[in-house]
Amino acid sequence: MYIHDHLITAIGSQKLFCLCLIHLSAAFDTINHDILLTRLSFWFGIHGSVLNWFKSYLSSRASCVKCNDCFPSSHTSLYGIPQGCVLGHLLLIMYTTPLSTLILYLSLYHYFYADDIQLFLSFHPAGFHANISHLQNALTHITSWMTSGLLSLNSSKTELLLIGLKRQLSEIHNSSTSIDTTQSAGNLGFIFDEHLSFSDQIFALSKSCYHHIRAFRCIRPTLTFTTQ
Repeated sequence: MYIHDHLITAIGSQKLFCLCLIHLSAAFDTINHDILLTRLSFWFGIHGSVLNWFKSYLSSRASCVKCNDCFPSSHTSLYGIPQGCVLGHLLLIMYTTPLSTLILYLSLYHYFYADDIQLFLSFHPAGFHANISHLQNALTHITSWMTSGLLSLNSSKTELLLIGLKRQLSEIHNSSTSIDTTQSAGNLGFIFDEHLSFSDQIFALSKSCYHHIRAFRCIRPTLTFTTQ
């Protein structure tokens, strides 16, 4: 809803809305424990016994892979945090908090959800090239920050979507630009398209409903009238 509200406001003001979706590669597995503990102390004021609890939680974590009923020797993980638990997601958010400050400094709106990052800005068509150059410069700074924090940006999954009126988009597409944009992109389970028609979202939802209806059809003879 946060991104959607900004999008509707931009379209209503005759502006283009630019949405950049950034994905991290194996973010939970590459977190450096020393850097994380430093940020917990410096950014969030966690010290003493509480910091030692986190240190104990992160250190000496062993893992192994079962193969044909055999357990090889365990491996102690020097990096990473457990994924799939509340604390794991919380620690990832705390680890990337300085990145949020950097993005604000770069004058971009953003939204974080676990290892997915959304950058967005709006502008009039006349300011297209200047704003795209600003976004490219921001991505360079973000990539450098991630590298210093042992995080990796998955460039193959990073998408750029321009949303606006058909006339505005046609002017942009006809101009000379080296930016590759997509016509639609999925963002946290919702599909945005460049004309905000929601046709791709409706198609995906219909396809999912059809799949489940077919699954119910297979078990329909075994269901009672009350269950149906």
